[in-house]
Amino acid sequence: MRFVFVLVLTFIVASFDRNASAQQSNAPGSGARLALVIGNSTYPDNDAPLKDSISDARRLAEELRRDGIGFDVEVGENLTKDAMHRAFERFYGKIKPGSVALVFFSGFAIQSNRQSYLIPVDGQIWTEADVRRDGTPVDTILNKMNSSGASVKIAVLDASRRNPFERRFRAVSAGLAPVIAPTGTLVMYSAAPSTVVSDSGTEGRLFVGELIKEIRVADSTGEEAFNRTRMGVSRASQGRQVPWFSSSLVTDFSFGGRTTKTAVSPAEPRPAPGPTPSPRVEPEAAPEPKVAARPPEPAPEPAPKRLSDDQAIQDLNKRLQANPNDITALYRRGQLHAKNEDYTSAVKDFDEFIRLNPKDPEALNNRCWLRAVLGEIQAALKDCNDALQLRPRFVEALDSRGFVKLKAGLSQNAISDYDAALQINSNKASALYGRGIAKLRSGNASGGNSDVAAAKAINPRIAEEFAGYGVR
Repeated sequence: MRFVFVLVLTFIVASFDRNASAQQSNAPGSGARLALVIGNSTYPDNDAPLKDSISDARRLAEELRRDGIGFDVEVGENLTKDAMHRAFERFYGKIKPGSVALVFFSGFAIQSNRQSYLIPVDGQIWTEADVRRDGTPVDTILNKMNSSGASVKIAVLDASRRNPFERRFRAVSAGLAPVIAPTGTLVMYSAAPSTVVSDSGTEGRLFVGELIKEIRVADSTGEEAFNRTRMGVSRASQGRQVPWFSSSLVTDFSFGGRTTKTAVSPAEPRPAPGPTPSPRVEPEAAPEPKVAARPPEPAPEPAPKRLSDDQAIQDLNKRLQANPNDITALYRRGQLHAKNEDYTSAVKDFDEFIRLNPKDPEALNNRCWLRAVLGEIQAALKDCNDALQLRPRFVEALDSRGFVKLKAGLSQNAISDYDAALQINSNKASALYGRGIAKLRSGNASGGNSDVAAAKAINPRIAEEFAGYGVR
């Protein structure tokens, strides 16, 4: 009997261990750890190769591979545009649901149109259009990591340096732009947005050295490691270089294998970031219909927000206190308020931006979308029309105007705008989903279900996002 009891007890313990291991492996961020580390140094347009980009990339790659951290790392050095594209495609292809995905880039990057672009060594940059042609946008990298299934997305950019390309079409270098990232993202820059660090002297090498030191600290979260890196670099440089980071993590993540757990308490839930209004048809020949066919759907109830701890918003608040007419800071703060679902504050920021810069179609489009979420239908429609008058075939504004008409119950008019948007970008998930809902409301079940399914294949969370805007 004792022998049987021991066997049964052994079986129970083994089963418990297997179940515990399975639960831990299914925890957010507990999957494979993947990293793409790029060091670009030899840019023909620069006077000399960047001193530490490749050596820093190698140092960080070695640290990430270390036992206890355990990333599967691919390193790229002096990558051309085609080589960078192939490296990122390989990287995205390795990501599986639950993975931790990290990108490190050291080299030149340029801010254009409020986005940051990583520049390959063979980039031919003479105009801002060349930046978008040859560069790799950081927002796209993060979104592709997210759509590939990564539960934790990390981007570390050591690229806040003055570079020869920007001098060709700007009076001064603008550094990097704050990033608007998906939920579950941790982003760090070697210097604050819109500032640059000299590649000479000691500052250029401080950042990666402090970062490596901090990610070695046992039992600390990624956010803690990044914050200590920021403080360490600031102290060592006597304030000349202050790194910046932004987090939308909803679980604890540790480089050193700390057990993943919920990062916020049940008493104070951290709201998931809302959609990012982005730069979003042609004008219709027929006059715009009066929006009265269907009562507007109520705006979603605003959830309590905790924005005081958002480092990016704090930094932008300081900039705007120093210069209330800083239009770049107004635009980015409006985006961050929208991301945090504080739509009323976002509209106020875009109101002020548009007062200072009334002919910006992207800002008009963003305010159109925000007003639509808040149920201000007629004002939203005017903003979208103004944006499209300034920039015909503006796909984001077509998408936004379709959304406005969908909110107003004008399904056929919404379908027309969504059709026009999809003619320009056939893979735009929001336009596919909005058109699908409009078709379903119009009685076209097969067409509507087909569009909805196609949208969900591109963005599995699209239905949840639209529900948050008050559209089901």
